[in-house]
Amino acid sequence: QVQLVESGGGLVQPGGSLRLSCEASGFTFSSYAMSWYRQVPGKERELVAAVTRAGGSTNYADSVKGRFTISRDDAKNMVYLQMNSLKPEDTAVYFCNAGWRTPFYAYWGQGTQVTVSS
Repeated sequence: QVQLVESGGGLVQPGGSLRLSCEASGFTFSSYAMSWYRQVPGKERELVAAVTRAGGSTNYADSVKGRFTISRDDAKNMVYLQMNSLKPEDTAVYFCNAGWRTPFYAYWGQGTQVTVSS
């Protein structure tokens, strides 16, 4: 079955950096675009970044453009999110999923908490 395991979150000061990782299994990873989403309590989950199969193209929410970078390693079934110049409004639980503009799987992992605070 599909499994998505996110890691790498934590507490960081404004302006700091974090690198999130997502290990995927249960599907043919290299055949799918992959994406990162985030959610804060009381709000809908929002798409943050996406990368096509083989990493040919990427797409970012306007709020993170120029600060976040999504990448993938098909040999390891991993997708990453490098987050730089973090802001308090980036505080959220971050999730990964397959898909480009919408999540492909109804299943979601446990996510990883990112807290940006001084």
